[in-house]
Amino acid sequence: MTAADVTTASEIDELRSQKNIFQKFAEMFRKQPLGAVGFAVVLAMVIMAIFANFISPYDPELNDFAAMLVAPGADYWLGTDQFGRDIMSRLVYGARTALFVGFAASFVGASCGLVLGVMSAYFGGTFDLIFQRVMDVFMSFPLIIMALAIVSIFGPSTQNVIIAITIPFIPRCARVVRSNALAIREIPYVDAARALGFGHARIILRHMAPNVMAPFLIMLTSFVGQAILTEASLSYLGLGVQEPTPAWGLMLQGGAEEYIESEPWIAIFPGVAISLAVFGFNLFGDSVRDVLDPRLRTQ
Repeated sequence: MTAADVTTASEIDELRSQKNIFQKFAEMFRKQPLGAVGFAVVLAMVIMAIFANFISPYDPELNDFAAMLVAPGADYWLGTDQFGRDIMSRLVYGARTALFVGFAASFVGASCGLVLGVMSAYFGGTFDLIFQRVMDVFMSFPLIIMALAIVSIFGPSTQNVIIAITIPFIPRCARVVRSNALAIREIPYVDAARALGFGHARIILRHMAPNVMAPFLIMLTSFVGQAILTEASLSYLGLGVQEPTPAWGLMLQGGAEEYIESEPWIAIFPGVAISLAVFGFNLFGDSVRDVLDPRLRTQ
């Protein structure tokens, strides 16, 4: 067999693998139609965030005092707020803020929980006992309460909001991952890795962590919707993202109470955006769980 034949064969295998990936996605969405709806919402939100510069018709931070509280129409499709800022532009850029905070907090929190959960299961004994009691203390606080306490200590900013949402996610992911890692620890290849003299870090990160990726991905997708909702709640309370950064919670804070009767579009559109984002990520996360969790797979 010549080198050209080997190259052609490898290209064919790559195309087959790509086809299999698309077929798996198509099969997943055929069995999970609500998951397809959630994925469509998530994809639309991602496109809005990436191409916000091209989609938004106006500068989201531009104050036009000659166009304050303009109702939705030809010039301003979703109307303007009390400062004359275009609501559609702020919604589009707000998707960028929501995704940045949501993905950053979810990924960091789930990743830390993955490592800590596998470590707890691997070492066991006293370390596992102490670690689980610490996790119980963190999980005894509701997510929003702990986030409020953390951001109140460090102050309101985008970075502190991410930290405040990340910390409560860690014990939630660690607890789920640990329950799966306990079974992985008893598999003979872990004992074989110890017998070969591999260090604890290599066994945890290279041999155990990859085998608990299914619950990790499930928790990661479910965390994003929670993070977006928590960020909007903190921003609404004035403890999250600060002006003039476009954020859906800030948009609600500025018009939900004072203008809900006279200019309802100021509160309606940000509320719909938050609801759709959380709804989409929850539907997509549920579909990912049904596909990756072997106990929920249908034959």
